[in-house]
Amino acid sequence: MAAAHQARVQNEVEEMVQSLERDHIRVMQGRMFRCSADCCDRSTDSMSVVHQCIERCHTPLAKAQGLVTSELEKFQDRLTRCTMHCNDKAKDLFDSGAKEPAVRSLMDSCVGSCVDDHVNLLPSMTRRLKENLDSIQQ
Repeated sequence: MAAAHQARVQNEVEEMVQSLERDHIRVMQGRMFRCSADCCDRSTDSMSVVHQCIERCHTPLAKAQGLVTSELEKFQDRLTRCTMHCNDKAKDLFDSGAKEPAVRSLMDSCVGSCVDDHVNLLPSMTRRLKENLDSIQQ
């Protein structure tokens, strides 16, 4: 993928992830640490009970991180498939005798279209992630 297209996608995704981290994940981390500290304050509980308590505290954050990771992987897979389709189109054009500038132009246009399509998916993906993060039981 051309550097400019790659940078655009990377910046957009990074902005989304930072927003999710700031508004959702960080809040969940605070809850997890406070919950874990409360578990450790139970001086009469056994070590295994405290450990189980801490594990329960970590579960919502682990679910949230898994959810975000899964969505990002799906997004990346879709973008990769789109760019591979562009590679196939460019190869077919080159094999049919087209000159390199025409192939480069097709490739840049096709990849640009992939990037546009996938960047346009980010708002709905962000909304879906926020809804799912909000639904995770604390």
